[in-house]
Amino acid sequence: MLEKIKEALKEPMAKMDIVVDDITFDKEGSYYFLRITLDKVNGLDLDTVVEATNVINPILDDLDIIEESYILDVSSKERGGE
Repeated sequence: MLEKIKEALKEPMAKMDIVVDDITFDKEGSYYFLRITLDKVNGLDLDTVVEATNVINPILDDLDIIEESYILDVSSKERGGE
């Protein structure tokens, strides 16, 4: 399932010069989280993460491969301090 999501997001994200770094689907308490970690040369700012989330949402809706209700968490890959 996660590989299928990653494959579906690869090309649209590449058009934004973004790489899908990691995808996880975890249950915490009574909630499921679909976490998508993105990366980009020189990092991602919040506006770019929001823009990417707006592209990702309809793709996930079209795929419709996760039966459980979940919270989508799109974030930027952590970078080490300078």
